[in-house]
Amino acid sequence: MKISVPSKSGHVHVQLAETDKLHMLHPKSIVAFRGEPQLREDRLMDLAGMYRKKKWVRSLLHGPSEFVIGLPSGCNVETVPIENNGNLLFDIRHVLFFSDGITMKPVVQKMKNAWITKEFVRMRFDGPGELGIMAPGDISAVSLHPDTPLYVDTAALVAYPEQASIRLSVYGNKLASQSMNIQWEIKGNGPVLIQTGSRDPALEAQLQNDGIIKRILREVLPFGSVYIK
Repeated sequence: MKISVPSKSGHVHVQLAETDKLHMLHPKSIVAFRGEPQLREDRLMDLAGMYRKKKWVRSLLHGPSEFVIGLPSGCNVETVPIENNGNLLFDIRHVLFFSDGITMKPVVQKMKNAWITKEFVRMRFDGPGELGIMAPGDISAVSLHPDTPLYVDTAALVAYPEQASIRLSVYGNKLASQSMNIQWEIKGNGPVLIQTGSRDPALEAQLQNDGIIKRILREVLPFGSVYIK
């Protein structure tokens, strides 16, 4: 299987050899396909897939073939290798495709985490094989430490080890903890996968030459971000 992501974000080109098979969880994102028509088989998703992806159908694509996947604006795709007995829990909203031979199993989150994040289930994938992960910006792998916590914005965490210690938290002094998004505090062994697309509207405004006085007033004044445009 050969996957190429052009330097200009917006699409992915996938080439499948004769023995390759690929499962697409968003088949409507395929904008062009070259191959015999019977090399695409659409199937009903299982109940877990229907619940998490809000979709009924996924596609199994056979080789030899090639196709182009259109991506949402600003998104990129990276492939992540999955070993046998893989233990990473993924937010399946980021999973675009996976190679044949990979299996997925739903893992229910603890109620306190599910209540705050509105995310009741994460998916564990068992390989060997590859996942295609879609996210704003790039995907960064950061190693965990069993004693020193790693804090990750809840909206940025794509995957973490199933045996990791994880809880909702903030960090820093009082001003820092009041002004940040809720964080995952994670300890353990192995990597976490984080999407790195910018989530700070103030940073985007700064890059658009927003005046420094306006930026300071938005931060300092009560409801400054509402009244000062």
